[in-house]
Amino acid sequence: MKSAGINSLRYNALLQLLRTADSILDASRTFFAPWDLSPSQFNVLNLLYGIPEGLSQTDVGRQLIVHRSNVTGLVDRLEKRGLVRRRELAGDRRVYQVVLTAEGSRVMEEVLPLYHRKAEEVWGDCPAKLLTEIQAQLTQAARKAAEIASEGRKGERT
Repeated sequence: MKSAGINSLRYNALLQLLRTADSILDASRTFFAPWDLSPSQFNVLNLLYGIPEGLSQTDVGRQLIVHRSNVTGLVDRLEKRGLVRRRELAGDRRVYQVVLTAEGSRVMEEVLPLYHRKAEEVWGDCPAKLLTEIQAQLTQAARKAAEIASEGRKGERT
């Protein structure tokens, strides 16, 4: 017997969104390979680009929505390559600011124009008004998914 959910427009849209995200992640891996960057490493560099004072590792994790241990590994690998550095925060030796190095900025200045061009190609001739609507709908879907996940975590604790 076929489930009614299989024919649901929202269910099918969600499946297509997941397929699209997977395709974009795969294309991102290929795109960043010449710079020996992962999409996650690029996201850290992109987050720090244009913020000379840097961000704490905690802030990097919050803005990227990744676990603190993953941020440490990402920053470790980027620091080893000389793309970022950790700087002790005055007054608190437990907190580090992560800042982009000159080499990290150089890499970003090389990557970003090409990355933006590829983003334009992905969307093709899609009108700006529709892109604005898609962005709003995706934001709403992400908010709802976060609520559902939060409710699920609360249910696990009871």
